[in-house]
Amino acid sequence: MENSSELTWFKLTAYSDMGSMRPFYFTLLILMYFSVITFNVLTIGLVIFNRRLHEPMYFLLCSLFVNELYGSTGLFPWLIHNMLLDVHHISRFHCILQIFCVHTYASIEFTNLAVMAYDRYVSICYPLRYIEMMSPMHMYLLIAFIWIYSFGKFSVLLSMTVKLRLCGNVIAKVYCDNYSLVKLACEDTTLNNVYGSFTMVLSVGLPLILIIYSYAKILNICYSSSKQSQQKALNTCIPHIMSLLNFAVGCLFEVAQSRFNMQHVPLILRIFLSVYFLIICPILNPIIFGVKTAKIRESFRRFCIKLWP
Repeated sequence: MENSSELTWFKLTAYSDMGSMRPFYFTLLILMYFSVITFNVLTIGLVIFNRRLHEPMYFLLCSLFVNELYGSTGLFPWLIHNMLLDVHHISRFHCILQIFCVHTYASIEFTNLAVMAYDRYVSICYPLRYIEMMSPMHMYLLIAFIWIYSFGKFSVLLSMTVKLRLCGNVIAKVYCDNYSLVKLACEDTTLNNVYGSFTMVLSVGLPLILIIYSYAKILNICYSSSKQSQQKALNTCIPHIMSLLNFAVGCLFEVAQSRFNMQHVPLILRIFLSVYFLIICPILNPIIFGVKTAKIRESFRRFCIKLWP
């Protein structure tokens, strides 16, 4: 074993039992990554090139879809690359880069969904002040905050992880994550764990509080409104709720298989649970919003008519 201060690579051991199914998984990953890029780029393009969609909600959707591309690109290329190899090593630099990408993706996703809930709250509860409260300048500032806040917050945690002395280089997953690296440390990690918990509260706890508050206010307004208004409000909120639940369940899968002993669960299922939030969510989100959002659906229909008249 290399000296901890000289570790230049890590071994990802979760690939080892895939055997003859490797070509199938490789093909499946190629198709899924192609789907992520196609669905998200197409939806971003519809918003950018259609002036009818130049509204705060759709700009926030663009931010969400850009994040799907960002998070998936932090994972898919390495998964696809490693499917072709018999030795599954990743350099220290690329491992750190992947950790930063995966964790900031998760933070941006939660924060973006929280701001989207706030946008729906303002739209439904303060319709006359919506243009003022969600002006283009406010929207640009909110989107900048979503990304800068997530990058800055996790950069501190990662800088603490990078300084740890490591006594091993084996990671029992198909990608690098911060928790797996901290477990390899041969020194006290109390400070890392405390700040990691604090970061988790900032990344998940605060966004969830804002989301719950926003929807509590929306439900309160809906109860005192006409059935037509209730239906309209629900139609605008359902895609967001579906996306939130999908991502939250994916994150719970990852936490469960990372923190608890799940050796009784088949390896391929454990791998799927660990990458669900990085693979399934980026595929489903543009579909959910595309199908459930009338303006995006109509824009896509017009795009298809122009493409195939």
